Amino acid sequence: QVQLVESGGGLVQAGGSLRLSCAASGRTFSSYAMGWFRQAPGKERAFVAGISRLGLNTYYADSVKGRFAISRDNAENTVYLQMNSLKPEDTAVYYCAARPANTAYSVPNSYDYWGQGTQVTVSS
Repeated sequence: QVQLVESGGGLVQAGGSLRLSCAASGRTFSSYAMGWFRQAPGKERAFVAGISRLGLNTYYADSVKGRFAISRDNAENTVYLQMNSLKPEDTAVYYCAARPANTAYSVPNSYDYWGQGTQVTVSS
């Protein structure tokens, strides 16, 4: 069982930056690949970024490549999402998720555990 708690969301102007954090409970954090997803009102939950369990591989949605960076600290049981050059279309609730495997996938159903989400609002 893994419990995930996101933090770091907020209101930012377009072009600004935010860093999201996701703290995980348990002693087996390094056994899980991690993903960040987002869901805007009226839209389906969408993959943003993923990282393999040891942090050797990262994956990004085309819409965030070059602007967002995912990283993890297995000693601190935390995964991060650094978001730069934010755009109004990045506005959404951001969720972190864990799957007991090496590789992070872009399909939400492949993840077993989810956080409660943190709101990110980008004003124009």
